[in-house]
Amino acid sequence: MNRPRLLLADEPTGNLDETSAGAVVDLIEQVRTDTGTTVIVVTHNAAVARRVERRLDLRAGRVSAAAT
Repeated sequence: MNRPRLLLADEPTGNLDETSAGAVVDLIEQVRTDTGTTVIVVTHNAAVARRVERRLDLRAGRVSAAAT
């Protein structure tokens, strides 16, 4: 529980202002870096999506692109 191998985050910045959203993404990145935890984030926020190491885009329920 204190050091999970996997962290799932569904819209972790959904109702936050830009500054708070950035702080949450910074924290998620810090946890990933410090612990080696795999993080999967689901988001509609393009600014959050641009900050990830690897991105999968879904269109009509199908993976349409894999971006790095």
